[in-house]
Amino acid sequence: MEATRRTRRKPMSQINVVPMIDVMLVLLIVFMVTTPLITQGIKVELPKVDSKTMEPNDKPILVVSINKDGKYFISLGKEVDDNAPAVALERIAENVSKILNQNPGVPVYVEADAANNYGVVMSLLGTLQSAGATGVQLITQPPGASPSGKK
Repeated sequence: MEATRRTRRKPMSQINVVPMIDVMLVLLIVFMVTTPLITQGIKVELPKVDSKTMEPNDKPILVVSINKDGKYFISLGKEVDDNAPAVALERIAENVSKILNQNPGVPVYVEADAANNYGVVMSLLGTLQSAGATGVQLITQPPGASPSGKK
């Protein structure tokens, strides 16, 4: 009978870091995915001085306006005329919610007079958010334009 010779293996004196690198990459991905979910607030495109003019299209848009007296007006796809009835802030959420339920993809814009203070505009933005409007944008005029929108 042949004697099988067994060789003893010496213990390795090196640390295998590959599993640790895998765990660190997984943690990095988890943090990268969850960080944007932590931030809160209303997304608003702030007006820029030299912004591009929007191209006209046939899609309806929802515009909520605040005049210099603090009265609110809602228009869908057309300009608000001077004889349009004012809407109370409490009724805006209900009206906007109904409009967004019927037209889910309609963009929402806020048009506020420069004489209004920041609190009035922010209360309107909060009301629009509670009504389900996301991505609310502000309407501005280009520099040098007259209040009627013509240069």
